[in-house]
Amino acid sequence: MIARGFTEPTERVKRLKKAIVDAIPYVESERAVLVTESYKETEGLSPIMRRAKAAEKIFNSLPVTIHPDELIVGAITKNLRSTEICPEFSYDWVEKEFKTMGSRIADPFQIPEETAKELAEAFKYWEGKTTSALADSYMSKETKDCIANGVFTVGNYFYGGVGHVCVDYGKVLKIGFAGIIKSVIEAMEKLDTSDPEYIKKKNFYEALVITYTAAINFAHRYGAKAREMASTCTDPKRKAELLQIAANCDRVPERGASNFYEACQAFWFVQILLQIEANGHSISPGRFDQYMNPYLAMDKAVSKEFAQELVDCIWVKLNDVNKTRDEISAQAFAGYAVFQNLIVGGQTEDGLDATNDVSYMCMEAVAHVKLPAPSFSIRVHQNTPDEFLYRACEVTRLGLGVPAMYNDEVIIPALCNRGVSLADARSYCIIGCVEPQCPHKTEGWHDAAFFNIAKVLEITLNNGKAGDKQLGPVTGEITSFTSLEDIFEAYQKQMEYFVYHLAEADNCVDFAHAERAPLPFLSALVDDCIGRGISVQEGGAIYNFTGPQAFGVADSGDSLCAIKKHVFDNKEITMAQLKDALANNFGYGCASNSTATICDDEAKIYEAVKRILSNNGSINLADLQAQLSSPQTACASGNADYAQVKRILENTPWFGNDDDEVDMIARRCGQIYSYEVEKYKNPRGGQFQAGCYPVSANVLFGKDVGALPDGRLAKTPLADGVSPRQGKDTNGPTAAAMSVAKLDHENYSNGTLYNQKFLPTALDGDEGLRRFSSVVRSYFDHKGMHVQFNVIDKETLLKAQANPENYKDLVVRVAGYSAQFTVLAKEVQDDIISRTEQEF
Repeated sequence: MIARGFTEPTERVKRLKKAIVDAIPYVESERAVLVTESYKETEGLSPIMRRAKAAEKIFNSLPVTIHPDELIVGAITKNLRSTEICPEFSYDWVEKEFKTMGSRIADPFQIPEETAKELAEAFKYWEGKTTSALADSYMSKETKDCIANGVFTVGNYFYGGVGHVCVDYGKVLKIGFAGIIKSVIEAMEKLDTSDPEYIKKKNFYEALVITYTAAINFAHRYGAKAREMASTCTDPKRKAELLQIAANCDRVPERGASNFYEACQAFWFVQILLQIEANGHSISPGRFDQYMNPYLAMDKAVSKEFAQELVDCIWVKLNDVNKTRDEISAQAFAGYAVFQNLIVGGQTEDGLDATNDVSYMCMEAVAHVKLPAPSFSIRVHQNTPDEFLYRACEVTRLGLGVPAMYNDEVIIPALCNRGVSLADARSYCIIGCVEPQCPHKTEGWHDAAFFNIAKVLEITLNNGKAGDKQLGPVTGEITSFTSLEDIFEAYQKQMEYFVYHLAEADNCVDFAHAERAPLPFLSALVDDCIGRGISVQEGGAIYNFTGPQAFGVADSGDSLCAIKKHVFDNKEITMAQLKDALANNFGYGCASNSTATICDDEAKIYEAVKRILSNNGSINLADLQAQLSSPQTACASGNADYAQVKRILENTPWFGNDDDEVDMIARRCGQIYSYEVEKYKNPRGGQFQAGCYPVSANVLFGKDVGALPDGRLAKTPLADGVSPRQGKDTNGPTAAAMSVAKLDHENYSNGTLYNQKFLPTALDGDEGLRRFSSVVRSYFDHKGMHVQFNVIDKETLLKAQANPENYKDLVVRVAGYSAQFTVLAKEVQDDIISRTEQEF
């Protein structure tokens, strides 16, 4: 027997999970009030010292909450699965949603009236003082026009704090915060007073000491709270647990961990303190098995069962971390996504297999908890044990969308190609969705933007226009193109223009964070900020990148293949006919088809454009009204000629079926983007690197793309990541994987994302496991970078959509993360339902 099965979780873990699943997310105001008070008190101090004083006030004053049954303690909010607001990054979108956030279609949060009043009062201070306001002031009109017209968005860091990082958890477990303070003081004592940077570096070090002293007190406050609760507890077992929690918090993370329980508690304090300092998401635990296993191995007193329960408790706690976004961004990140990526397996620095006991305990935790977080991943290489991969495939059969699987044989060379040392590349982890980096040495600025490749193709076919606006350069009317090379030449010029403005936008935001929000707590845990005497945001990390990600590769490749076959090769339609059909959405206009509803409520479109596509929240409503009233969005009765054109175009070999011709066209579309991106540098002295993954933005930003030559109707979803378009990969899972493997994954060093969906029956029994693992091995042998799976049937998803109250704990893979299916926006649910169901 290959399958080993999974044990049952403890009753405690079941109760903790139920509390998370049943929790109603709230917006809370304490952090916003505290950071505002601190900034009022520190006018005139340096940015890093203001951040340190703010952290000090927050760490010393944020409410301390210990929930029933908890063994691992520490919370960002009083209520489970709730969120605090960080107004120093942006705030106006929160104020606009005080009355609607609780009822919106994606990721609702309740905002009590008193909380809204406290936030509104705090927000008065921040006008013109946020990082988003500064970034906006740097951007040119042309760049803002690109954003406003749906070519790209820089929303993540524009509206929120910097995340997408993995810090040195192992250092905290080894020497504690006291050891970090000692290293900072030693660095400060070595400063050369004649160095012109002396004053600034000394100020940085002083900020770190203030921050970490307060962080130690934060843990001690939890120790005091646990001791206070124990004094009135009448249950002897719980009383003993609370006293042990108090002892743990007295020791860690101030000092190094002396056993596995303390290591688990220290890890968790680091995780939430990073979230409290700034609200950037994708604070990723990284190689959890590598830094935790030494403490399990040396702890002779801990039982296997209790150690597993502690890991299970961490799994539950990771689902307590939450974040709110504006209404439209919430649809792009649907499912309360926080992207805390935890990865196991892979290699050691010297290239040996790194699998250990904690690697397998993490898989058991996934089976026990069955919740969306963490974004659980595994690393696979040529010498990965078969048992490890079989076990991972067993976890996949649970239907939770995890683990995501990553190929060392592609990612390690890709990182080395970007200047990462071989030892550091072998130590890579995954950040957020699918982004590889060397842990605690990298500021990757991952997920720096969504770049809509399909939109660039649409603009190319309209001679640089987006609607009636001349947005890009004039590169020729569609009717002037006589070959595929003509289109590629125009496409290249458009790409050069829009990637330039993408880089400008990202760098504006990068500058703003360095100037207004350097993060002292984060910086001390990233090499080599202490050695260099500067923050992460100012270039303190050893490796510095900016990673914007694209989507729409399959749509662009399929579209160009359709043009080549039916216009240039077979001459079944003319470019003039194609232009007319695209302009009129193949005659559908405002009708519905079998896969999507083309009509959108006008008010919703207004909000979408205002909040996500325009950096400053403003837009010319008259222009937008004209677009919404144009013939392209008016209802049409249909046209037989357009229908015929659509039928001809759809009779094309599509990406996803191991057809070299179309696969190479898709590969080239992506390469034009990725090669252009890598030409640019960022303010931290690092390089731009491309990624190809959408989160769930392929649904949201599909609304900004008109009809395409592959027969796709206007405003419908685009393909997700590097996956084939939904329903177009009809030759089975191996053929689909071979197509995806032909993309230039090594050059997408910021990550690629490939979704596959299997029917549960296809993976039944030991034979199903063997076939499944063979698909993974074969895909990776052919240089695929990443793959993840939904193992669920369409009927179950439809039932969950119709009766969500009966499927509250149904978890599915959305993109680079998993989420409860019932909390996703309907259009994201529909996108998942429509993915091809593979069988062997």
